Amino acid sequence: MSDLCDPAPYDALLLLSFGGPEGPDDVVPFLANVTRGRGIPEERLKEVGKHYFRFGGVSPINAQNRALLDALRKDFAEHGLDLPVYWGNRNWAPYLTDTLREMVADGRRRIAVLATSAYASYSGCRQYRENLAESLATLEAEGLPVPRVDKLRHYFNHPGFVRPMVDGVLASLADLPEDVRAAAHLAFTTHSIPVSAADTSGPVEGHGDGGAYVAAHLDIARLIVDAVREETGIAHPWKLVYQSRSGAPHIPWLEPDICDHLESLHGEGVPAVVMAPIGFVSDHMEVLYDLDTEATAKAAELGLPVCRSATVGADPRFAAAVRELVLERAGTERGCAPERCALGTLGPSHDLCPVGCCPARAPRPAAAGADSPYA
Repeated sequence: MSDLCDPAPYDALLLLSFGGPEGPDDVVPFLANVTRGRGIPEERLKEVGKHYFRFGGVSPINAQNRALLDALRKDFAEHGLDLPVYWGNRNWAPYLTDTLREMVADGRRRIAVLATSAYASYSGCRQYRENLAESLATLEAEGLPVPRVDKLRHYFNHPGFVRPMVDGVLASLADLPEDVRAAAHLAFTTHSIPVSAADTSGPVEGHGDGGAYVAAHLDIARLIVDAVREETGIAHPWKLVYQSRSGAPHIPWLEPDICDHLESLHGEGVPAVVMAPIGFVSDHMEVLYDLDTEATAKAAELGLPVCRSATVGADPRFAAAVRELVLERAGTERGCAPERCALGTLGPSHDLCPVGCCPARAPRPAAAGADSPYA
């Protein structure tokens, strides 16, 4: 097999995602999984789940992951990459542990892992690694073979992830009324996280002032703004803003919130806004409710024209990027020096999360890192 399409030493790819309910009866059990160990009563979970009930109790994330699976398998087949693709979730079926059991039963022993989170943070990276370690420990306790899992590097600045977002912003600008298009502001949104989690995101040497989480989002926002300017000749004003806060009010989280930002822009006389959810791989519930429902309603209340650009989802360019990431990591593991594609100023991310990268409040074993108990 040519090195250009040789996945060795890997014998499978695992798509690892968050999961979501697929009917009204799933909502409370799903949220109980998400909040396990926090002692949140069922009545509170029902209140938290109102966003899901609004949409029939169905999160779009599972359907979007099925579409991504199809896109990955199609791309792999078209490019001669003989690598089976599996799917497991942290919080809902198909559960990660069940999928790993299936994989070892199929003889898979060296697994590349793609997480549906592009940026460094505790909840976006290390928590996935903790879930992997927990599942591997379960397999070990059951006397099953324990495969080696390697999480693919952060892909926020891979061209196959960035360019679809550029095209999404251009399409949204074109959808705005012509008389407000040129003066429209761009609001790049991502999930708000506690300031302390942002400050400690990424490797230790980069901690402080938002850490790797904020730095990466800012770098991608600048890339998109520059690409839009090259395409249109217009340098649109922009800002990185946040959404989907869910923590206790006394704990500082990243701000400003998208709805507060829309109010500020309206007060400044800004004629229109494009909301670009660069922090999300697909149009799941945080996008569907927090932007398409809540923020869009706030804009309508203000009389402020807005459009929301598309996420990357199952774009064929993203599927191709995943293939490139798999082959890049495979080549590295074989001792080669493959090209590592990355746009912007930050360069390609590390393959192996170092000790102290995105630490948790309470230390827990995490796979696929320098401190992994399953090296």
